[in-house]
Amino acid sequence: MELSELVTKRRSVRKYLEADVKKEDIEEIIRCAQKAASWKNSQAGRYYVALSEEARKVVFDALPDFNQRSTVNASYIIASFKEKLSGSVREGIMSEEGDLWGAYDLGLQNSYLLLKASELGYDTLIMGLRDGKAIREYFEIPEDEIIMPVIAIGKRDGDVNLRPRKELDEILKIR
Repeated sequence: MELSELVTKRRSVRKYLEADVKKEDIEEIIRCAQKAASWKNSQAGRYYVALSEEARKVVFDALPDFNQRSTVNASYIIASFKEKLSGSVREGIMSEEGDLWGAYDLGLQNSYLLLKASELGYDTLIMGLRDGKAIREYFEIPEDEIIMPVIAIGKRDGDVNLRPRKELDEILKIR
């Protein structure tokens, strides 16, 4: 599938069929995400996946009501990044953004993740609100990792329309 077609096909889905995400597909998706560029190849991104019924319930319960309603039947990918790897001092240089660069690197990885999931026939929803403490405890996520999104993954139930995009002149300036 061409990249433009894949990008156009991908949607944020808020209604899923019964969970049927395969472990092998998750591994392939994460391997693809690992190929994203990162600060000095630091590869600070980390992933925790809820495929079992127990793990899915823990993550589901850690979501606010509106995200619970949107992700019934989904599996979940929790994305985090290890602190002090991306943008940190190396060879006497530190980015102005400091550890925030890890979030940028993770965002790049997650864009690859979303596109690979779509290519394999899965749909996703990126969610920022969650009980990070409950998720950290269940998955034993180290304290030096910053938990970022929870990504619902599964097969969509029904059609999802493309939401309008801003005009290019609103987001682009060329001199």
